[in-house]
Amino acid sequence: MEDDIHTTLTADPPAPQERRPALVFMRGEQLAAPIPLERDEVTLGRALEADVRVNDARASRLHARIRTEHDPETNAPRYRLTDLGSTNGTLLNGQPATDAFLQNGDKLTIGEHLIRFNLLDDLDREFQRQLYRLIAHDELTGLLTSKSFFSELRREAARAESEGRPFCVLMMDLDHFKRVNDTCGHLVGSQTLEVIGGLITRALRVGDVAARFGGEEFAAFLLDADCAQALVAAERVRTAIEEHAFSATRHGASPDEIRTLRITISIGVAAYPDDARDPIELIELADTALYHAKQSGRNRVSAFCFAPDEATPREPRPRNAPTRSCKSSRDNSEG
Repeated sequence: MEDDIHTTLTADPPAPQERRPALVFMRGEQLAAPIPLERDEVTLGRALEADVRVNDARASRLHARIRTEHDPETNAPRYRLTDLGSTNGTLLNGQPATDAFLQNGDKLTIGEHLIRFNLLDDLDREFQRQLYRLIAHDELTGLLTSKSFFSELRREAARAESEGRPFCVLMMDLDHFKRVNDTCGHLVGSQTLEVIGGLITRALRVGDVAARFGGEEFAAFLLDADCAQALVAAERVRTAIEEHAFSATRHGASPDEIRTLRITISIGVAAYPDDARDPIELIELADTALYHAKQSGRNRVSAFCFAPDEATPREPRPRNAPTRSCKSSRDNSEG
C-alpha cells in the first residue's frame, strides 16, 4: 500500500498595502486627526495660507515645511523636514531640528502641538479617522463636541477676518427639557436628544457646523451668512423641533401605551462682524440673546444683530461698548 501523501496548500500572502505619509496630531486642537501629505511640499504654521494650520500662539505664521524627495540610489521617497526660521523652533523627537529626514513614528513639536509623522496604509487611515470621529463628535447626537466646535469656530473667525466674510453663531437650548427626563425617563430623554441632533443638522445648510454643548444645549455657526440669513436658519431649526412628534414610549410598552411628546427650543443669534469680531465674545452675545428668548417666553429666536425689518445693518459694535438689548424675531410664547 502506498504511503499517504499529505499536501499542504498555502495561500499566496496578500500584497502589502501602499503606505502613504500623514501627520497625526497627538496634542492640540486636532487631536487624533490624520492629515494626509498629498503634495510634494506641505507647509505648517499659524497663517491661513499654511497647508496644515497650527492654531498656536507659539507657532510662527509659516513655521516648517515637509518636502517629498527621492533617494538618488533607490528612488524611494523620503520626507525632509525644514524649519522655516521660526521664532520658537521645531523639535524632532524632543531635539531642535532645522533640517532632517523623517522616519515613520517621528514626533514633531510646534508650539504646544505634538504631531506624529506616520506612513499609513488604508486600514491605519480608517482607524485614525474613526478615532478622530469618536473624540471630536458627541456619541449620542453625532454633532461636534463643544471643544471641537470652539476649534472650528476659531479657524472660521480667522478665515472670515482674512477674507472679509460674514458668519453667525447660534446658541440653542431646549425648553423645559428636565420635564422630559422626570416624566418619561432618561432613556426617552436620550432618544429625544439623538433625534434633535438630526433635526438640527437637516435644518442647517451643508457646510454649517453644529455641536452639542452638553445636556440639552446646542450651538452652530453658519458660514457666509449675515444676520438676516441666520434668523431664517434659526427659525427653520425652531420650527422643525416644534412640529416634530417625539416618541415617549417606554421600552416594553404595549401597543396601546404608545405615547408622543412635543418639545420647543429657544435660540440666540450673534453676527460677525456686526456684533463682535472675537469668536468667544460672539458665543457670549449669542448666549445672552438666548437668555432674552427664554425670558421673553421661550420657543422663539432672538438676536443681537439687526432685525430683518431694519433697512441697513448698524455699524460694528466696539469691543468694550455696553451691550444693547436683544431683538426677537418672534413674539408668541410657548404653548
